[in-house]
Amino acid sequence: MNIAGMIDHTLLKANALKEELTKLTEEAKKYEFASVCVNPTWVKYAAGQLAGTNVKVCTVIGFPLGASTSAVKAFETKDAIANGATEVDMVINIGALKDKQNDLVLSDIKAVVEAAGEKALVKVIIETCLLTDEEKVRACELAVQAGADFVKTSTGFSTGGATPEDVALMRKTVGDKAGVKASGGVRSLEDMNAMIEAGANRIGASSGVKIMEGGQSESSY
Repeated sequence: MNIAGMIDHTLLKANALKEELTKLTEEAKKYEFASVCVNPTWVKYAAGQLAGTNVKVCTVIGFPLGASTSAVKAFETKDAIANGATEVDMVINIGALKDKQNDLVLSDIKAVVEAAGEKALVKVIIETCLLTDEEKVRACELAVQAGADFVKTSTGFSTGGATPEDVALMRKTVGDKAGVKASGGVRSLEDMNAMIEAGANRIGASSGVKIMEGGQSESSY
């Protein structure tokens, strides 16, 4: 199993510096991670640093609250792709999901999927720590219905991150119709293996290097 090829090497903190982004991209090239996941402002820089490699550039949309309008999320997606992103991780409208406004949630995800077209993978962050099991299932079903490529557990910026139980529920719900990304609190190889065993096929972590070296990070994401 190519563990490195399942990791989105992540740096999403608000105070990230250019030297940290450079380090992130260099590490991604060294270990051949699946992608780097960075805030939209860093997409163009990361794309330049990773040109000519197999490492993708992933960014976040409507992050971390998911409370932007669908039009803004769609514009953000197009802008990110224009700057070099080939994967986008969008946050759903969490309040709308909890209010059972399924049509709104569906159209919100579709807006990003349509904006991405064939140019970028779309991963849908459902923020599991804020949802009941019924809501998690419904969010995953809506993401698949909207044509998303992945469902993703967490932003890493709310009250909790990924758990094997949530990953297993998400995998059971989507079956083979979508990928499952576990993110938030995956700090060690042991954590990563637990997520893979539960059904994840992509891992979002700022601890990618520690995972590859068999250590453990104190990072929350």
